[in-house]
Amino acid sequence: MIDARGFACPLPVLMVQREVGNTQPETVSVMVDNRAAVQNITRFAKSRGYSVKVSDEGEDFLLELRKE
Repeated sequence: MIDARGFACPLPVLMVQREVGNTQPETVSVMVDNRAAVQNITRFAKSRGYSVKVSDEGEDFLLELRKE
């Protein structure tokens, strides 16, 4: 689980990029607290072959990335 709450873009995307680049996991969970991060991570993940499911967790968002 990547906790990117409290970080402004592009840092949340870079955190996901580091995880995906290092281990190429089948799934990645990411918590963010702003819509810009949701949009940017979604765009990045799709460019790397991941599907993205976004859940609204109150003030936060949970992104579930799954390798297609």
